[in-house]
Amino acid sequence: MPERPIRLFGDPVLKTVSAPVEQVDDRVRGLVDDLVDSVRLPGRAGVAAPQIGVNLRVFSYNVDGEVGYVINPEIVEASGDVELVDEGCLSVPGLWHKTPRRPFARVRGIDLGGNVVEIAGEGLMAQALQHEVDHLDGIVYLDRLEKDERRAAMRAVRESDWF
Repeated sequence: MPERPIRLFGDPVLKTVSAPVEQVDDRVRGLVDDLVDSVRLPGRAGVAAPQIGVNLRVFSYNVDGEVGYVINPEIVEASGDVELVDEGCLSVPGLWHKTPRRPFARVRGIDLGGNVVEIAGEGLMAQALQHEVDHLDGIVYLDRLEKDERRAAMRAVRESDWF
């Protein structure tokens, strides 16, 4: 299946908490295919279902050549001192801001066969896992910014040509 268009900041689906996947069926299998195809494009570390307009708890990732997906992911561990890291988002194109993130994260969910999967990592993987689960919880990275950084980010969004 082809990659799907990315929804942009301001679209209500990005601020909606995603529903858990109750049953893996053809619709969910198609969604996973679309998410994996969508994340394979250059410069993409992750794509969450809401970013392609689907309100289900599924995301794909592409970090250091490792491509995969998780259904019904939950962060089971986020550790280390919070660091401010440069972060961007496909739904907020062209903007990067210092975002507070933990340097290690572990996510648990299931695969298409209903098997439990765990994905863990440091650095970019930890950042991507936290970022994508945030999307599923209706949180865009701009919501995590410190007050002054958020003010600057919102000004940049309003001045952008895509908003």
